[in-house]
Amino acid sequence: MRDCIEAMVTAMTSVTTGAIVAPPRTIMSLVDASGQFAVMPGSAATPQVYGAKLVSIHPANLASARPVIQGIVILFDHHTGAPLALVDGAEVTALRTAAASGLATRLLARKGARTLGLLGCSVQASSHLEAICTVRDIAEVRVWGRSPEKARDFVAKHSAKTSAKISAVSSAEEAAACDVICVVTGAHQPVIRGEWLHSGSHVNLVGAHTPTTREADSAVITRSRVYVDSLQSAFSEAGDLLIPIAEGAIDPSHIVGEIGALLLGRIAGRTNEDQVTVYKSLGLVAQDLVTAHALYTRCACQ
Repeated sequence: MRDCIEAMVTAMTSVTTGAIVAPPRTIMSLVDASGQFAVMPGSAATPQVYGAKLVSIHPANLASARPVIQGIVILFDHHTGAPLALVDGAEVTALRTAAASGLATRLLARKGARTLGLLGCSVQASSHLEAICTVRDIAEVRVWGRSPEKARDFVAKHSAKTSAKISAVSSAEEAAACDVICVVTGAHQPVIRGEWLHSGSHVNLVGAHTPTTREADSAVITRSRVYVDSLQSAFSEAGDLLIPIAEGAIDPSHIVGEIGALLLGRIAGRTNEDQVTVYKSLGLVAQDLVTAHALYTRCACQ
């Protein structure tokens, strides 16, 4: 995780500088609307590699304990076009998504952040637990899920994996009353509200990825300094932002900018301890390519 967070520095600055070329992803609904198929191609200058991520999305898999997201990342040599590697797409997605949130948390959360709220208790909750504990000295973790049983199972599974005190809570509001909050659900309607947030908190919004779905209500966005992985993606896919814009609650200038721009010193981050900050994650093929290439390089050197 620590290495992947550093790889996200390369990915996010490359997005902002244009060192990675990636057309908008294609997401196709299956013929019976039971799932989706997504294709995300890209070409990177650093590292010099190109390829694509091919992903299936089957929400009904939750009922059978199968992964909702499955697929592959395929890498090609930049100079010869030779195929280099096939990398498991679900593993890369879990790793790089959390690592990107970890990077955003490292940049935006208060240095003294000690409590973590997890809204959601699936694969992304597991990887986000690891990522946030990598960048902040977390002492307490509160886990909420729409299924109390799954939340308790998550706590039982992860208690031995962290030095923090971890517990299941009965309401999303309890989980939101933390220094860092990661919202990693499959919800289509808000599960976190602005009135619940304490001053100085940082929120990673991860689960929603279409213009008509969101995990946060408009109050979360209006009271926050908002950062994104990609402005282009945010203004075409992020319901967490597009819905408040459509309501007139904010205008596009409310979004401060990209994490890459923050890394490059082009925009400011948190300017005081009382501000609420939000990182809206959509996921980018840049993150997949950089992560997959780092894994490929590590394997090739062994």
